[in-house]
Amino acid sequence: MLTQKSVSEFLTELASNSPAPGGGSVAALAGALGAALTAMVCRLTVGKKKYTDVEAEMQDVFGQADRLREQLSALIDKDTQAFNKVMEAYGLPKETEAQKALRSEAIQSTTMEAALVPLEVMHHCLDGLALARIVAQKGNANSTSDAGVSALMLVAAAESAALNVRINLNSIKDADFTTWRAGEVRSLVKSAKAAAEEIASIVDAKIGGA
Repeated sequence: MLTQKSVSEFLTELASNSPAPGGGSVAALAGALGAALTAMVCRLTVGKKKYTDVEAEMQDVFGQADRLREQLSALIDKDTQAFNKVMEAYGLPKETEAQKALRSEAIQSTTMEAALVPLEVMHHCLDGLALARIVAQKGNANSTSDAGVSALMLVAAAESAALNVRINLNSIKDADFTTWRAGEVRSLVKSAKAAAEEIASIVDAKIGGA
């Protein structure tokens, strides 16, 4: 499993000539990093006298952020597994008409699955941005920059995942599926960007300076 590797091992595998892990797994990792930073800011806020009025909220947020980190971490491997299934489908025999039909059906079904994994990443990132906004506003002021980085990682993850959904949609013949999912991607990217911009404004106002 990719998530069991050291950072160095993961990067080496990512830099290899193997197409997986690739951008989809990186998108999920970026989202997990963003969620982890949000949880960190919460933990640096809880227990501080200055923030007793938001302690209960911070405890709730870091619980949600921890669950989100786990979900996004699981998608690192799930994305690679989905890609490998697509490659297996392309490797099926195609000598007879029956084999060609089975192969085509397998390619379509596995490609749909491969499109849905990064789409799931996008939804989690939007949830993560909602949490990042809370910690940017109410979390420990000394960790404001961390809240800002959390938001940047999450929006980068969402936009990266969007690319992976779109490239899979290009290979799917079901017009209803592609139209529906393409619209969903556009909406999620728009919402993610808007949330990230709002958080950036909060962070900039609190940090000040250049």
